[in-house]
Formats: sequence, C-alpha cells, structure tokens
Amino acid sequence: FLYFFIYRTYLVIKLHKLLFIYCIDYIIPVSLQTCTDGFTYDRRARQCIDIDECRTLPDPCRGDMQCVNQNGGYLCIPRGLYSQSYARNSPPGPGPGPGPSYPIVSRSTPCILGYTLGADGTCVDVDECEAESHQCNPTQVCINTAGGYTCSCTEGYWLVGGQCQDIDECRYGYCQQLCANVPGSYSCSCSPGFLLNSDSRTCQDVDECETNPCSHGCLNTYGSFMCTCDEGFELASDGTTCNDLDECSFSDFLCQHTCVNTPGSFSCICPSGYYVYEDGRSCEDLNECESGNNTCTTAQVCFNFQGGYTCLDPLRCDPPYIELSENQCMCSAENPACRERPFTILYRHMDLSSGRSVPADIFQMQATTRYPGAFYIFQIKSGNEGREFYMRQTSNISATLVLSRPIKGPKTIVLDLEMVTVNNVINFRGSSIIRLTIFVSEHPF
Repeated sequence: FLYFFIYRTYLVIKLHKLLFIYCIDYIIPVSLQTCTDGFTYDRRARQCIDIDECRTLPDPCRGDMQCVNQNGGYLCIPRGLYSQSYARNSPPGPGPGPGPSYPIVSRSTPCILGYTLGADGTCVDVDECEAESHQCNPTQVCINTAGGYTCSCTEGYWLVGGQCQDIDECRYGYCQQLCANVPGSYSCSCSPGFLLNSDSRTCQDVDECETNPCSHGCLNTYGSFMCTCDEGFELASDGTTCNDLDECSFSDFLCQHTCVNTPGSFSCICPSGYYVYEDGRSCEDLNECESGNNTCTTAQVCFNFQGGYTCLDPLRCDPPYIELSENQCMCSAENPACRERPFTILYRHMDLSSGRSVPADIFQMQATTRYPGAFYIFQIKSGNEGREFYMRQTSNISATLVLSRPIKGPKTIVLDLEMVTVNNVINFRGSSIIRLTIFVSEHPF
C-alpha cells in the first residue's frame, strides 16, 4: 500500500495489476454542525451526509477514467473494464461511514490494463513509450513502468502547467561572470582578462604581463593590465608602446643655449667659448686665459671675455706720447706739441654681455688727485656714435659710465672717457683720457 497526503489521505490499491485510487477521510472530532472532508451537514436530518464529488467537482477524473462516488470520497476507474456498478451507500452517520467497496475485475479480457497476452500465453508488460500509445505531452519524456508509464521532463526543464519549460539557470547565478541560457542547459563564459576554470562556472584572472605586452613596464590588474613607461617617455594611444617625450619642445628656457632631445631625456649644449655648468642647463664662460687654451704669444697679454678671448699687444704710445707704464701713455707739459692734448691716456678693457638689460652702470671714473679750487668735468669724448652710453657724475671727483641702450654682439667698442680739470684760481685747464675697450659677447650670457 502507498499513501499520498494531499489535503486528504488517498489509498492506492493494486489489485491484479489494476490501479484503484480510493479517497478516505480521517475522523477528526469537531464541534456541533461540523463535518469531515467529503461530507456536509444536513440541518433537517441533523447529520453529516456524503458529498457526491463526481457531480460537484469539475472533471474529477482525467483521461479514460470514470468517476465513481463513494462515502466521503470517490474512485477513478477505467471505463468498460468492470461489470460491477457502484451504487451510492446510504447516508452516513456522524462517523466516516462504511468502508469503500472495491471493483470486481471483468473476466472478459485475459490481461489487466498495461499488459498484453504474450506468445507463451502469459501477460507481458506493454511498453507504451515504444508503442507511442502514451499520452505524454510533446515536451515530456515517456518512461515505461510495469503496467504503465510516467511522463517526465529531461534535465534542464521543469513541469509548469503540464508543459516542460526550459529552466533559465542564468537567473540563479550559476555562473560567476557571464551566462548564456540554452534550451535545457546553460553556458558560462568570462569577461576579457579572465579564464574559465575547470569547473566551467568560475573565472580566474589572467596575468597578461606574462606575455610581455608592454614595451616598457607592465602592471597586472584584476581582469586587465596597465602599461607604464620609463621616465622621459609617454604611453602611446595603443596603450602598450611608449613614445619619447621631446622635453625641448616644452619650453624655450629649458636650456640656456641649445636643447638637444635624446631618447627618454635631453641635454643642453653651449656655444664655443662656454661649458655646461653643474646644473646641466646653464652655460659658463670658459676662461681660455686661465686654462692656457689660447694662442697668445709670450709678448702678448691674454684678455678673457664672455665666450672668447683676445690677445693684447704690448702698449705702444704714439708721439708725442711716451710710455708711462704698461697701460698708460703721457704727453709732457713741457712739450709744446702736448699743449692741446690730454695729459695722460690710460688703457682699460672690459667685457659686456650681448643684450644686457638697461640702464646699467658698467664703469666708474674718478680723479686720483684733488687740487684746491679745482673742479672736474666728466664726458664721453669719442666712440659713442650710437648713443648707447652716457656719463652720470656721482660726486665732485667721480662719474659713472651708464649703458642706456642694449647692444647686440659680437662687437668691439672703444670709448674715450675724458676727465677735464678746471682751476680758475690758477687759470688752469687740462684733461686726462681713459681709453676703454668694450668687448660685447655674441650671446647674452
């Protein structure tokens, strides 16, 4: 005996391979005017009477089965296989009523339902699935059983409303990342940068850096990777190669003179007469006179200026001047030819950077001897044709040479700076000259 508990208790009776289903209600003590399942209370009779489910229930038996009412339940039996008619029992009392009556098998057929007479005269099972005599839905699978068959759904499907419908496994998170539902199954896949594990469900990160996809450095990330570049390079648009940065194009002031781009860096170079300073960018004058890297003879004097040098010949005083020292010529007052000439000519040399900002004090001139009652006048006697200079008197006995306009080199300028001495007490007027040679460099440094 097999029991199924679905609201009621159903008794399944297998008699000579015929399947009968009988519904039995248990007696549960209830209060007045309360009946068990399968009965209803009759107020006139004041008792519980049976419910005829075959009349009250819509389609209680399915297929080729006939409904037979019983006390407190009903039977579903095959049509035409039983000769016994089932009359309704008398109404029950307060209890569940008499027990069910069972059908008597008709002897008109040699084998019971689900079997057929074999060649040896015995009853053998009918394979309804192979004979295609089953009533399974086209979406179901027929499974033969002894004396019958069952309808089931294949793996990946479930029964919904009598139909086998595909189970969407993707809705239940079977896959870690990507899921594609297919009829009766599903397929897992991984996002780019991941690899499907052997369980066909989970994904593991792929270390792309192992294949050296980057031209410089590689940094593995979850599901991807990132390329890095060495200093002085930038990542190209393809995200893997590195292009050299042209640092020289960033600014005109990166180097003091000339910037030369190199792979991953840059270098500064200086013009002839200079060397690159410790900062790697500035240009410093190379003193050829101190280093001995010059072509001056032993009779000449090496004079260094910004970016170069010059060899000064020994002083030669033109008559009527005579040499007073190695850099000064004198014209004696006793010589009549010197009467209208400066008393002394002092030779001086200086260097000046090209394009130097203005105004700028560049040279100072001062009287070495002061006489009572005398005063001094300072002026530029010659060489200032371009009016780049002027004299500014700073005291009674001194003045400063001022650069008033930028001068672009290379250029050599010779200025005669005159100091006029006037003494009205003794009625004296004389002058002295400083012959200043200015070497203007080619570059502004």
